[in-house]
Amino acid sequence: MIRIGLTGSIGMGKSAVSAMFRQMGVPVFDADAEVHRLQGPGGALVSKIEAHFPGTTGPKGVDRQKLGAAVLGKPDALRALEHIIHPAVYHARQRFLLRHRARPLVVLDIPLLFEKGGAKQVDVTVVVSAHSFLQRRRVMRRPGMTATKLRHIRRLQVPDHVKRQKADYVIETGSAKIETHAAVRRLITCLRAQKRR
Repeated sequence: MIRIGLTGSIGMGKSAVSAMFRQMGVPVFDADAEVHRLQGPGGALVSKIEAHFPGTTGPKGVDRQKLGAAVLGKPDALRALEHIIHPAVYHARQRFLLRHRARPLVVLDIPLLFEKGGAKQVDVTVVVSAHSFLQRRRVMRRPGMTATKLRHIRRLQVPDHVKRQKADYVIETGSAKIETHAAVRRLITCLRAQKRR
């Protein structure tokens, strides 16, 4: 099995590229989606998060706005939250890999692949990238997003130009979707050919 580590800064189009891999028959483990599940109604982490960050959960699970406010600009609080979330996501990822062990390729969609050392756990790294003006335009359309929040998020992420240098492959999302789709298909073909060698 070739484990593809897929990453990209906020607003770069990683979710769209992840969906393309799925459409082309490559299983995808989405770390963000797993976090949403763990923090959603009845999620395994809701009570632990409430214990550490009182008032950040409710009947619908974790209130992401309240939790975000509780950790924004507070490194110790963010580390405490990561100590709750990361082990649970790791175990879910291991179960995913076990379930798909017979597949030639799998994608591990990990937002902070380079930031948190996840690149060591994959065979190939793929960065999804676009021009910074496009990134900003996409992100600022999100509900509740502000220029201050975006600046803070960017500070926590390895800059796009550094990610591009570190990556084995870069998929551009700044042009027509059909071109991005073709780039994903070429990459799958290339990696499957490597696997057969």
